[in-house]
Amino acid sequence: MAHRRTANLCVAGGDGMTRHLHSVPKDPDAPDPSLTRDSGLRSILGRSAATWSKAKEITTVGQLLDYLPRTYLDPSRPSNFNEVEEGEDVVVVATVTDAKTRAMRQRRGSMFVATIQDEQGGELDLTFFSPYGHERQLTPGRRVVCSGTVSSFGRRRQLTHPDYQVLGNAGGAQGTSVVLRDGLIPVYPGVKGMSAIKMLASMDLALHAAQDLQDPLPPEVLAARKLPTLAQAYRMVHQPQTAAEHRLGLKRLKYQEAFTIQATLAHRRQASYRQPAVARPPREGGLAEAFRGSLPFELTQGQSAVGKGLSADLSKELPMNRLLQGEVGSGKTIVALLAMLQVIDAGGQAALLAPTEVLAAQHHRSIVAMLGSLAHGGLFADAAGSTRVALLTGSQNTAGRKENMLLAASGEAGIVIGTHALIQDKVQFADLGLVVVDEQHRFGVEQRDALRQKASAAPHVLVMTATPIPRTVAMTVYGDMEVSTLRELPGGRKPISSHVVSGEKTHWIARMWERVAEEAAQGNQVYVVCPRIGAEDDPDLEAQGGPGEPIEIGPDESAALHSVDQVTRSLKRLGATRNLRIDSLHGRMVPADKDAVMASFAAGDIDVLVSTTVIEVGVDVPNATVMVILDADRFGISQLHQLRGRVGRGGKAGLCLLVSQQPDGPAQERLDAVAATNDGFELARVDVEQRREGDVLGASQSGGRSAIRFLRLVQDEALIVEAHEDAWQVVNDDPDLDEHPLLRQDLARLDAERAEFLERG
Repeated sequence: MAHRRTANLCVAGGDGMTRHLHSVPKDPDAPDPSLTRDSGLRSILGRSAATWSKAKEITTVGQLLDYLPRTYLDPSRPSNFNEVEEGEDVVVVATVTDAKTRAMRQRRGSMFVATIQDEQGGELDLTFFSPYGHERQLTPGRRVVCSGTVSSFGRRRQLTHPDYQVLGNAGGAQGTSVVLRDGLIPVYPGVKGMSAIKMLASMDLALHAAQDLQDPLPPEVLAARKLPTLAQAYRMVHQPQTAAEHRLGLKRLKYQEAFTIQATLAHRRQASYRQPAVARPPREGGLAEAFRGSLPFELTQGQSAVGKGLSADLSKELPMNRLLQGEVGSGKTIVALLAMLQVIDAGGQAALLAPTEVLAAQHHRSIVAMLGSLAHGGLFADAAGSTRVALLTGSQNTAGRKENMLLAASGEAGIVIGTHALIQDKVQFADLGLVVVDEQHRFGVEQRDALRQKASAAPHVLVMTATPIPRTVAMTVYGDMEVSTLRELPGGRKPISSHVVSGEKTHWIARMWERVAEEAAQGNQVYVVCPRIGAEDDPDLEAQGGPGEPIEIGPDESAALHSVDQVTRSLKRLGATRNLRIDSLHGRMVPADKDAVMASFAAGDIDVLVSTTVIEVGVDVPNATVMVILDADRFGISQLHQLRGRVGRGGKAGLCLLVSQQPDGPAQERLDAVAATNDGFELARVDVEQRREGDVLGASQSGGRSAIRFLRLVQDEALIVEAHEDAWQVVNDDPDLDEHPLLRQDLARLDAERAEFLERG
């Protein structure tokens, strides 16, 4: 079977001219002037609407018009039938030069073959295994437009049962006739059950109906930015006269997307201002001051500057909504703790929401350790001027859970740390003044809002992330937040050296495990990260150099990836590592066992910890100096950067070895990028360039259809900045959008889409 290629639209005119296909509705007065993006397709496309719905889940005018061509062909370039290849999808306009009906040899009946010719004299046969109807249409001398898949019969190329229309004749899809016009030819991604001609006809009908499409962007904004109307923009991207016209139309669609997102974020900010918060100013001689004085080191300039900004925000009756981003190990937790203590000094409580129980327990241990006697509120006679730190997780026993819930509800615990368990209805606070969300990308909007609802007044919110964010991403994703950045690492921190190790080179793998043993012999500790947990009955790894070499793919492709169980068993037998203290950690373990393993590793009782990415965030073991990531090609850039940030945290040089089974391709490019720099902000930019941005409005952090259709957050930086300025000015001048009802409807539609997504997911 011939390979099926993407569509090539060859348009050849008999007069030497090459033009564009254009379908014209019979009734030009049919469009409804009140048409909106949400109008259904049935009244416009008829039966074709069902095909779009079934194949692409496209049911509205807006969704169809957003189905943009994947490329364009220049009709001024002469087409040549001799250049088309077997298996290629084509659209051609040519002249019928011959037409014959003959009996079929191997079955009853007759077949019909019409020959069409391009302007260079190249020929294609149009083959039909039933002549009825075609004989009257495809007569010599007629101009036709045809679409189909190129195949061969004998030495001749043909289109078997192509979709076609005779130029100038009525008929065809949706009762349209096809004519020619100048301009570029759009090539759309394939739609099952619909030919290229029918797609062009569908788009033309939609464009004709949408010529008076309501435009949500303010006219004054369009005029200032010299942008076309929405209807004009759609015409420019679907039926462009020139490449420049297409670029302008696409710019308008990108601008609208950026403007709508920014207006949504600005609207959220305005709504938050209408719910006043309780001011939490600093108190002289309070816990925050005592904690700062007890630190055995000086805060970095960045920590001090960000801390002052947070303190000022907390002192206002406007709710703080701030994102704190910084490299792994930049000291975000200390800055957040100072903010929490300021709120406690002002009579409130702080809740710290962590994505995993391992991280929640780590935060609890580290914060209690950092506070020292300041965390002994109510426990000792000399504990005046201190507070309690409570921990709430889903795996706690009933007694422990009740005790910590009582500490939160009574206000005795100034700091309450937990996972999703904090969001449950039974958890109450005496006076929740600050919500701190760690690794915010692990939580959806609805989870953060559920925690906010536990406060009697709007709480201040601080979101922390160790995944650095490019400026445009921060502006688009977190545009309703003020952004603080910590770039400076604490004194004494040495850079991490990263190297890519090919799993195909056995001697490299063997040397890697020898290096691991050498680190352990020097009293250092090692992480080994695997992409899957596996099972105890997974087959043993048959590797000459040790875990890291390619695994043969069996019936289950995932079995080709290294598992925690396999690697742990293998390292305990491998000559270089068999005498080391090796243990494992993963998400299926009982929480108490996970805590015990992490405590042992932190205490130095384990030399090598084989783990899944459960140690990606928050786990702090200063003595860990080496990280080996197996099947590193299966991880993303941000995740790899996060993982390696777990080593080199105690003043010793860190080493990260990225073991890959993929010798080339995009995965290798990602690994090379990670190995080339420790700058998380540069890596974040590369990461966004290599993958889709995801649902930037935060309706869900677990995948699904992106809220961004046209924008590319890195490439379109200048346009996003312009849209940010314009949208925020419009919303600030008209917070309820009373003067911009169409824009208000557009924002409501976007919120409805997000709500529907949440209900499904």
